[in-house]
Amino acid sequence: MKESVIETAPVWPFIVFGAIVLVLVGAILGISYILGQHHKDRATGEAYESGILSTGSARLRFPSQFYLIAMLFVIFDIETVFIISWVIAFDELGWAGYIGVSIFIFILLVVLIYEWRNGALDFGPDGKKILRAYKKMRSSSSKAADSGSMQLPPPQPAH
Repeated sequence: MKESVIETAPVWPFIVFGAIVLVLVGAILGISYILGQHHKDRATGEAYESGILSTGSARLRFPSQFYLIAMLFVIFDIETVFIISWVIAFDELGWAGYIGVSIFIFILLVVLIYEWRNGALDFGPDGKKILRAYKKMRSSSSKAADSGSMQLPPPQPAH
């Protein structure tokens, strides 16, 4: 029987390469620190926006519905990629692929209806509440007109 000879590669070239990389990174960082500019102007620590100094804070609060809509967009966008890839491979997949993508689209529709019913897609004002507030305001203004006063009550905010 022949014995198999396993040759091991020497490790020292990798160690030398790693040492050279570390020395070069350290030298570049050190030289840039020594030769770099050291100043503390008014806008040195601020973000650069075309030379315009920032006013106020960039910390704005956004409703979570914006993030929800963004996530739903990404999810449905990825599903679109799946459907397009099925269209490209339509000839190779045959009826099994057609049935599979039909089930996939049906599940997408079920999920979309579920999200719609739970209000995940409602990020604007509710139209029914606005109409109720409008009708209430109209009825109270007509009662005020009947009593002789032409003054309208202040509008009620729709929440």
